[in-house]
Amino acid sequence: MCGPIRCSAAFFVKLCRYILFIYITQTLTHWGRVNRQILAFSFFFYTVFHSNQNLVYRFWGSSSLIISMKKMVFFPLIFTILVFWSDSVVKAEDAYKYFTWTVTYGTISPLGVRQQVILINGQFPGPKLDLVTNDNIILNLINKLDQPFLLTWNGIKQRKNSWQDGVLGTNCPIPPNSNYTYKFQTKDQIGSYTYFPSTLMHKAAGGFGALNVYARSVIPVPYAKPAGDFSLLIGDWYKTSHKGLQLTLDSGKSLPFPDGILINGQGRSSFSCDQGKTYMFRISNVGLSTSFNFRIQGHKTKLVEVEGSNVLQNIYDSLDVHVGQSVSVLVTLDQPPKDYYIVASTRFTTTVLTTAAVLHYTNSQAPVSGPLPAGPTDDILWSIDQARSYRWNLTSNAARPNPQGSFHYGSITPSRIIRLANSAPIINGKQRYAVNDVSYTNADTPLKLADYFNISGIFSLNSIQTVPSAGSPHLATSVMPSSHHEFIEVVFQNNENTMQSWHLDGYDFWVVGFGSGQWTQDSRKGYNLVDALTRHTTQVYPNSWTAILVSLDNQGMWNVRSAMWERQYLGQQFYLRVYNPVPNFANEYDIPSNAILCGKAIGKRP
Repeated sequence: MCGPIRCSAAFFVKLCRYILFIYITQTLTHWGRVNRQILAFSFFFYTVFHSNQNLVYRFWGSSSLIISMKKMVFFPLIFTILVFWSDSVVKAEDAYKYFTWTVTYGTISPLGVRQQVILINGQFPGPKLDLVTNDNIILNLINKLDQPFLLTWNGIKQRKNSWQDGVLGTNCPIPPNSNYTYKFQTKDQIGSYTYFPSTLMHKAAGGFGALNVYARSVIPVPYAKPAGDFSLLIGDWYKTSHKGLQLTLDSGKSLPFPDGILINGQGRSSFSCDQGKTYMFRISNVGLSTSFNFRIQGHKTKLVEVEGSNVLQNIYDSLDVHVGQSVSVLVTLDQPPKDYYIVASTRFTTTVLTTAAVLHYTNSQAPVSGPLPAGPTDDILWSIDQARSYRWNLTSNAARPNPQGSFHYGSITPSRIIRLANSAPIINGKQRYAVNDVSYTNADTPLKLADYFNISGIFSLNSIQTVPSAGSPHLATSVMPSSHHEFIEVVFQNNENTMQSWHLDGYDFWVVGFGSGQWTQDSRKGYNLVDALTRHTTQVYPNSWTAILVSLDNQGMWNVRSAMWERQYLGQQFYLRVYNPVPNFANEYDIPSNAILCGKAIGKRP
């Protein structure tokens, strides 16, 4: 037994240890700005509290702290040792990776016709970014195009850092012959992602690439290490230049149907593998408008990861991948040694576009042969059933040591519901796209800068409603307010006879329900509140709805957009302002010192 003072002091000691440990951890991981003296001081006090609890007891139990000179002799020695020891500790912080990318035009013939494309370091698609959880990325982007340019990092959450999101609501575009250095971290993430241009119609010309985040060595992965790892960037493609497509949209017309599909920027790619081994294929839809179905002749695919979620490892003959989405599958080469077709074909389109690559066995004894394997029918229900079969692996780790299922999202009552209805109105005689009857227009000043510098007249927080309105479609720079740490329910209502694909920057979300017709309160009875996976982009089927749950734990200005780029360009997007009125760098980083200023922010000081 112990007296109340000694028991309280024991609790105090444990609390001090915990607080100092957290502080040290955060110091080590916060962008490398480590002050050795502060770090050593932290370890110094932690050591004192750990090894000399009587010192704390006297502090806790008396009005004055009496420390013997004998004990004090050791403190400077401990402090000095720890200052030098911090050199080795600093080296254990999260890695920094540095890149310099130059964006230029080039001429290639991906569909047999020479056309202008966007290259990064001379590559089409752009360089693959292979990263590890918590890596710090310092990427200097040099724009050698004749138009302003930005890259966005599709699915990277930019924790506390919407300044680096790379969209026009957060960043001024990089002027021609200028540069900007992105600084961001793959904080607590794993998975297959992409990057692409967010400005104008640049995405239609290239500038996209794979971004893969691997788990740290201390985090177990729920499958054996594959023998190889391939990124497949698949998407529809136009022979018309990006400037020609932009002129079509600016004139008030819709884009024509795409001319073809590319796999890694080519009409025919090849992937060499050894018989009997298992390989990972990271598949991303980098197209502008169409879903596709992916399949490999004579082989099954085991789904293991979807946009950062480890999932139940179901086996599929083929997979639907919608615009902006990514999935990772394992494929075992268990067939006779020959070459096999890898096929992607458009889904839910009157005209079906198909392309094929080659899975090449290194001991192959025959080239590809036979008809291309057929895809599923255009039955929407087949695709919905497949989407519902994607389930969170509750016992698996993702980027953190704790199992994914340790967060019981289904037991949290949302603070409110937001219902978003897409539409395709004609405004001022031109084709536009809208959300809740508001068609978004970009301001000359990024919303994040206007918010930071308190510049009026850029946006209004009541410019878009949280439910579909009965008003007339109109243009506006629409921003929806929300509070930091809200837990919300969002329903995407699609009353059009076309596929939709919705993306939310800064977050992933639980996709809890799909349904046909109009969403109602009773629709919640069919929600998956146990093991729905999290992802950053979800499909919404024609004349149907999709429901998601989101924990707004990432303060900032975040883009909610159609991943179908014509619709995004013509207004099917808005920004979600996740706000906390108390400024705190623990919730959101300060404006970068190298931020580009434009519009009404010119002349302001970061």
